[in-house]
Amino acid sequence: MAGLLTFGLFCAGCSTGGTGTRDEGPAATQPVARATPSTTVPTGTAKPAARVDAVPLLKADPEVSGRIRNDLKPCAGDEYPVDTSYGTLTDGPAADVVVNVMTCGDSVGVGTYVYRERTDGSYENVFAAEMPAVYGTIDRGDLVVTTQVYGSKDAVAYPSGEDVITYRWAATRFTETDRVHNDFNRALGSGEGDLPAPTRPQN
Repeated sequence: MAGLLTFGLFCAGCSTGGTGTRDEGPAATQPVARATPSTTVPTGTAKPAARVDAVPLLKADPEVSGRIRNDLKPCAGDEYPVDTSYGTLTDGPAADVVVNVMTCGDSVGVGTYVYRERTDGSYENVFAAEMPAVYGTIDRGDLVVTTQVYGSKDAVAYPSGEDVITYRWAATRFTETDRVHNDFNRALGSGEGDLPAPTRPQN
């Protein structure tokens, strides 16, 4: 009986299942390299951008037209119609600030501004575009400004087209590097009217 028991234990140790010992010989003693987050998920080195209260910045800026400064009021409560973006545009000491001012009623952009932080922590206006339906964004280090183009009979919600202009910082100012014009399909009208009724497929 002792011999049979010993033989049974030996065979159990030689199981070819996924959790038993390997038939090819002793397990490898080589250490297994473990992945760490620093090697599998690269971490950025950029510091978080300091947030800026854009409203007092705009109201104190003489480069902003008096009309926009006077009309800049909360839409509801203390919410101003202002969008703010942060990113690298001018290679300055900190993140640049792109500010878009819109109307309260229909959210149409009326002004786009770029502010660059000085070494003393104050901000200077290095770009301004004031016109109906303008909006600026940061795209991989470039400033992209989109303006809607309206015909004499166009409604605000349905412009005839748009200009997309790309600017790049060069030395001390932005220079235009690309311009794209898109004409919109006028056959779409104002979006009014009923959709055609669905038809039953023919077998």
